[in-house]
Amino acid sequence: MNENTILIPGFDRPVSRVALGTWAIGGWMWGGPDDDNAVRTIHRALDEGVDLIDTAPVYGFGHSEEVVGRALAEKPHRARIATKLALDWNDDHQPFRNSSPARIRKEVEDSLRRLRVETIDLEQVHWPDPNTPIDETARELQKLHKEGKIRALGVSNYSPEQMDIFREVAPLASVQSPYNLFEREIEKDVLPYAKTHKLVTLAYGPLCRGLLTGKMTADKTFPESDLRSGDPKFQKEHFKDYLAAVDELKTIADRHGKSLMVLAIRWVLDQGPTIALWGARKPEQIDGVADVFGWQLTDQDRKDIDAILERHVPTPISPAFMAPPARKS
Repeated sequence: MNENTILIPGFDRPVSRVALGTWAIGGWMWGGPDDDNAVRTIHRALDEGVDLIDTAPVYGFGHSEEVVGRALAEKPHRARIATKLALDWNDDHQPFRNSSPARIRKEVEDSLRRLRVETIDLEQVHWPDPNTPIDETARELQKLHKEGKIRALGVSNYSPEQMDIFREVAPLASVQSPYNLFEREIEKDVLPYAKTHKLVTLAYGPLCRGLLTGKMTADKTFPESDLRSGDPKFQKEHFKDYLAAVDELKTIADRHGKSLMVLAIRWVLDQGPTIALWGARKPEQIDGVADVFGWQLTDQDRKDIDAILERHVPTPISPAFMAPPARKS
């Protein structure tokens, strides 16, 4: 194991600290799918040494998992797959939380089929379900783990208190949370908890839905089908402040001869036992993965980054808008 890789408890070998995020590949909330490009994107990630792929049934309502399964079946690989469960949806494709034992077992079987595997490497509870006791959810997952259908268990969007309840019933290997230069709420609780209990943190949205690519301009707009149309950060009154911060952050990246995107990923990796989910749906969006490794931010870099954020976005906007509703009890 080197600084480019990390061992998730329960895995037989370390995986890359940059994982491929496949929400956009599913098409839902990202303008529709493009399967052939998606397969090429996954193959390109594998070629670049990315050997952990993160997906979920709700990403395209099964479609992302099917594309991941197809891509991995078409190319020799050593990739590990992380998927999720506990988001159900209605006939109108409106998601809601459901981590009932029956739903969990069904989702695992469906994911195994779509991914074309016999064991899911990392199965994560996507969102806590307030209508199902956490210990019931954990107990069913532990059964599936013992049956050999799951290699390791994780949770996503859980609080430390919720993780405590889960861990009383089943071993926990990881926690997945939104984390990037602009969205740092987990530094107060989840990240310290993960370090204390030796959990790996999977950071989703490390590029803040494209803001930290440095490629957006003030006239950028998003169709209703795009997740960002409902994100307050991308509304005119806030967007200009975030873009001003982005412009200054580029100067920090320039010090190291790196792109802003690479700087943003490196920042996440420097925060502890973390994996950054690099979302992509086109092969060229994988460019830059290799530049993440072999260097670190200095103490002065971190101070300067914090000063830039304090200047332009002193009151950061929470990613809470993404939270799906609870199911009707």
